[in-house]
Amino acid sequence: MTSRLKEKYQNEVVPALMERFQYENIMEVPKLEKIVVNMGVGEAKENPKTLEAAVKELELIVGQKPIITKSKKSIANFKLREGMNVGTKVTLRGEKMYDFLDKLMNISLPRVRDFRGLNNSSFDGRGNYALGIKEQLIFPEIDYDMVESVRGMDIVIVTTAETDEEAKVFLELMGMPFKK
Repeated sequence: MTSRLKEKYQNEVVPALMERFQYENIMEVPKLEKIVVNMGVGEAKENPKTLEAAVKELELIVGQKPIITKSKKSIANFKLREGMNVGTKVTLRGEKMYDFLDKLMNISLPRVRDFRGLNNSSFDGRGNYALGIKEQLIFPEIDYDMVESVRGMDIVIVTTAETDEEAKVFLELMGMPFKK
């Protein structure tokens, strides 16, 4: 069973992009490659329980077990040693990627307080889009009463688009709510 967003991509987005950018081959059309969700947990060095809570919350949100990221080098000002646990991340591909993006665009982002659309300038020059979320409470899986502390997360949407313009049009056609 394919997800709603994947069907929309195949039936509506691909023909629209073929017409707009005059692609000669269907393989030139931009598509989603992966989505990386990253949650930094700076207070994990004092209290390891916060990292466990962050891992559980991220697993609830994306439906896949995240890995724990470690610091690459020591930074004395932050009391950080090389190899300490500093966060958690998960890479989504396939059906889970489409399901997560669908949930993000249609359910979670509209729940953000005073949401007026996503920033147009968060593209990296190679067709990938990054956005930051200030609190994990916008996702419906998170129970407000069970949350110890509010944590933000970074979401990177990696596409096969060559330019930022192609990626922006692709994501708009998929349903990403950009500012007008």
